Amino acid sequence: MHGELKKLAITNSKKITLLVMDGLGGLPMEPGGPTELEAASTPNLDRLAAEGMVGLHVPIAPGITPGSGPAHLALFSYDPLEFEIGRGALETVGVGFPLGPDDVAARGNFCTVDENGLIVDRRAGRIPTEECARLTEKLSRIELPGVETFVMPVKEYRFALVLRGKGLHPEIADTDPQQVGKAPLQAQALTPEAKHTTDLVNMWIEKARKILEDEHPANMVTLRGFSGDPNLPKLQDIYKLNPAAIAVYPMYRGVARLVGMDLLDAGKTWDDEVAALEANWADYDFFFIHMKYTDSRGEDGDFDAKVKIIEQVDASIPRILALKPTVLIVTGDHSTPAKLRSHSWHPVPVLFWGENVRPDDVTVFGERACAHGGLGIVLARTLLPWAMGYAQKLEKFGA
Repeated sequence: MHGELKKLAITNSKKITLLVMDGLGGLPMEPGGPTELEAASTPNLDRLAAEGMVGLHVPIAPGITPGSGPAHLALFSYDPLEFEIGRGALETVGVGFPLGPDDVAARGNFCTVDENGLIVDRRAGRIPTEECARLTEKLSRIELPGVETFVMPVKEYRFALVLRGKGLHPEIADTDPQQVGKAPLQAQALTPEAKHTTDLVNMWIEKARKILEDEHPANMVTLRGFSGDPNLPKLQDIYKLNPAAIAVYPMYRGVARLVGMDLLDAGKTWDDEVAALEANWADYDFFFIHMKYTDSRGEDGDFDAKVKIIEQVDASIPRILALKPTVLIVTGDHSTPAKLRSHSWHPVPVLFWGENVRPDDVTVFGERACAHGGLGIVLARTLLPWAMGYAQKLEKFGA
C-alpha cells in the first residue's frame, strides 16, 4: 500500500490532526449498561459525530488483542504484521537514546517479589519516576563481558536496557510472566543465533536481582520486547508530510520518532499537550496528540476515572477546533475495558470530522453508535490514507 500512496502523495497547506485516547474502547460493566465512552458527557465529540462520520477500526486483525506499539503503528498506516517493532526499541528511542545498528534493546519493569521470589506486584506500586532514576543509576553499574550496557529511566516503574556489541541478536522471549503469583522467567533464546545474547541477558538479570534485593517495593525486574532498530520507512517519504508528535509517555514518542515525526515538548498534563499543539500549529501539517490515561484507568479497572478522562479530552475540543484543522480524527489505539482491566480485541470507535468528510446519520460518539456509522468497520492502517484523501493530499489514481 505504501508504494502506491508514495506515488500519489502531494504537498499542500491543509492540516491533519490525529487525537488518540489510548485504550478508548470499552465494555459495559453490567448487561445493558453503557461503555465508558457512552457514559461520559461528551457534547463536543457528539457534535463532531453529528457533523462528521464515525465507524470502528480493528487495530491488527479480528480477535487479536494488540499491544500499544503495533496498535500505534497501525494508526500511522503501517501493517503491524509486516512491520514488527519490539517494545524495547520504542521505549529506548522514546527517551532519546540513539539506538545503534548493533544494539539490542528491551523494555524493563521494576516489580515486587515476595520471599519466595514470586511476583506480587508487576509494577512495583507504580513507583515515581524519580525512584526509577535512582534505581536505574544503580543498575547502570552492571558490567557484562564483551558488551556495553545502558540503563535509562523511562517513566514510573519502566526503564530501558540496551546491550551494545557485535554479534548480538534480539530473538529473545520476554521474562515477564504477565501475572502475579509466578516468578520472573529466565530469558529464552528464540533462535540459535540469539543464545549468546540470551546468556548475557540472564547474567544481567541475576546481577540486577542482587543489587535490588534490599530495595522495596522495586526489588526485581522483568524484561520484554527485545528488539533492534527496525529501519521503518518514514511518513515524510511515503506521504510528503511534515509530521509532529505530542505525547508524554516515552513509548509513544518512540514509535512516533521511528516513523519520522518530530517530537514536541508535551509538558506533563493534557492542558500542556493542547498548548503545545497551539504553539506549534504553524510549523507542521500533521499532528499526533496522545492521551495516555484512558488506558491507565482502564487497566486499573476504574470505570468512573476513565469516564472523567474522556470528559477532560472532550472539554478541550473547542481549543483544537479553533485552530481550524482540515481533518480531525478522534480514536483510540485499542480497547482497554475497565471490566477486563487489560487491552482487548474489541473494535475501537473512530470519528472523522472536516470540511470534506461526508456526514452519516450518527449523532453521538460511542461504541453502539459507531457500529452504525458510515465508515463501517475498517483496519486501523487505512485511517491515515482516508485522512490524506479528505485533506486532498492524494492525486487521482489512473486515467
